[in-house]
Amino acid sequence: MIRIGIAAAALLAACSPQAAPGEPAPRATELRVPQSGLQQVPLIITSASGVHRFTTEIARTPEQQTHGMMFRTSIAPDRGMLFPYDPPVEAAFWMRNTLIPLDMIFIRSDGTIARISTATPHSEVPMPAGEPVAAVFEIAGGRAAELGIRPGDVADWPR
Repeated sequence: MIRIGIAAAALLAACSPQAAPGEPAPRATELRVPQSGLQQVPLIITSASGVHRFTTEIARTPEQQTHGMMFRTSIAPDRGMLFPYDPPVEAAFWMRNTLIPLDMIFIRSDGTIARISTATPHSEVPMPAGEPVAAVFEIAGGRAAELGIRPGDVADWPR
């Protein structure tokens, strides 16, 4: 239970204020720049509407996950970012410093999609998975509906 609380706190963490003169240099989230250089893997979602392929950045570390898609001004329709959790956690995301709408696809350990939420830019309202999930996959807002991706569909990626 403590581990879930720590993970939830990390997910709900926001950017810290800029450092004052003489303090350590700010982290990437404090610099207000999109993160780059994350490992990329294919992610495939199989649904009743077909097979949907994405090129996916993986945010593995707590710092990468806290930064997420902050400060990006666009995302291609076939791109996304994956936030894996081992063990699964009751993840909740908010959109502070996120400039574009995103769909959050909450994925169970077996790869099935538990829930899909569309987030509004800059919202600080947490959007929870509603159950422990092994990953959260973020794509362009409204894209899941466009493709007919729904809860119960299956996501697969190299783990």
